[in-house]
Amino acid sequence: MYEAGFQCAGCGEWIETSVDESAGSKQQYVEDCQVCCQPNVLTVRWDSSAREFRIAAELES
Repeated sequence: MYEAGFQCAGCGEWIETSVDESAGSKQQYVEDCQVCCQPNVLTVRWDSSAREFRIAAELES
């Protein structure tokens, strides 16, 4: 597992999460915010130049 974080699209709080590296360099899944409980659709991509996962979040519609 790889530690990463994202900003909740609902409340703006920074959320720490773990990325399963075995799922590949491009992933998408839903994770509820630990603060406001709104579901965030996370788009996870491996940034090879920074050698880290980047996570973009948007609220589930």
